[in-house]
Parts: sequence; C-alpha cells; structure tokens
Amino acid sequence: MFKFIDAKYRDILDIPELSIESGKITTLIGESGSGKSTALKMLNKMISPTQGKILYHGTNLNNINSVSHRRNVIMLSQKPVIFDGNVRDNLSMGFKFQGLELPTDDNCYKILEQVKLSKDLDSPANVLSGGEKQRLAIGRVLLLNPEVYLLDEPSSALDDATEEAIIQLVVQNAASQNKTIIMVTHSKIIAEKYSHVIIEISKGRVKRRFDNGRNN
Repeated sequence: MFKFIDAKYRDILDIPELSIESGKITTLIGESGSGKSTALKMLNKMISPTQGKILYHGTNLNNINSVSHRRNVIMLSQKPVIFDGNVRDNLSMGFKFQGLELPTDDNCYKILEQVKLSKDLDSPANVLSGGEKQRLAIGRVLLLNPEVYLLDEPSSALDDATEEAIIQLVVQNAASQNKTIIMVTHSKIIAEKYSHVIIEISKGRVKRRFDNGRNN
C-alpha cells in the first residue's frame, strides 16, 4: 500500500526503504521525538519528504491531489480537533469538508453508542472533557469510513477503563471491512495485542520491523 523510497524529512526522519501492507494493523513504536508522528504526517500529506518519495498504491504521493488523498487516508491526531458547534456538527464536519452527503441522526447516534459517548447530538461540543472529545473525534473518523486510518496516540486522552474498549472498537471496525490501520503508540501492551506488524523507530530511522504473529 505505502512504500518509502529513500524518504527523508529534514534531519528528523530517514527511511531508505519501508513497505506498509494493506489490510493490516501496523504500529510504530519508539521514544518520543524518534519521528513516528512525522511519518504519519507524511503518509497523510500534511508534510512532504524533503528528499526521496513515498508511494501509495504505486503512485508518488506528490502526484496525488491532497484533498482526494485525505478522503481515503484519514489522520486522527493525538490532540482531537473539535469544531465550534454541537456534537452533530462535529460528526458531520468531515462530510462538509469533502462535499459529501451528511450522515443521518440515526447513524450519528449509532457511532456515539459505539464509542461510548452518551451525549445528545445537540449538546455543545466545547464543554466535553478531554476523553469525550477524543471519543467524538474517533467517532467522526469511523463515520467517514476511509480506506486507511492513521492514528497518532489514539487513546492518549482516555482513562484506562475506556482505552482498551476504544482501541478494540477501531480495530474490529477495520478488520470487518478489510481496512488498514497505521498507529503510533507508546503502549507496548496495545502494540503487541493488536498489531500485525510492529515497526520500531529510533532517532529517525527504522531500527527493526517484525511480524507480531497476529492472524486476524
């Protein structure tokens, strides 16, 4: 699906060669500042390699329209983006940006139930707690149903009791529809439990890549 070829970003990341397979959960691990989030941003076209290239289904990302690309490859940042308005507005925002038909209230409530956020669609979003905002952002991504989920510490704002349920939800959703997840996490437990492939990055370079032995 993705392939790094002599890809560098300034002095932060240097990946001579790396392939990320379709339909699998690939997790990037490593110390803070190692370049994991930079790699995700490159896959989302938020930033571009300063040298080399990244291919997506065999096409150089530089030759793919950024808006079109982000319809298929959606990134959920560590700090959730919450827009002005209510819960409904936030769940619908991605559809508005992409010029798509807005989700129905029924679909919105189903997603809220899945991410364990018991809120009315008319509830103001700015009063939600940090964990609730993260669950809302995850719900927005699930509604958009992209081909690829890029998750940057998706459970960072969640308490321990909610973390496992939310990660499991995203993973099950991806597995049931043959989606691809590329995830950054500091949690070795999450990485080992849910990943097909684990890639350790150290000082901007791939230190090791190994199959985690997960078959589903």
